[in-house]
Amino acid sequence: MAKKSKDARVQVILECTEHKASGMAGTSRYITTKNRKNTTARLELKKYNPILRKVTVHREIK
Repeated sequence: MAKKSKDARVQVILECTEHKASGMAGTSRYITTKNRKNTTARLELKKYNPILRKVTVHREIK
């Protein structure tokens, strides 16, 4: 039987901070993975927001 282990890599959802603050309809979200052991803080990446049509900061949400 396979050994059950707690994986270090987990899926996280990134949401646009600029879009959320503007109050416009819709959201820009991306799904990615991160290593829980190496990156304990919330992840922040610059990604393209198709609604605002520019690159913005996307932050990890719960």
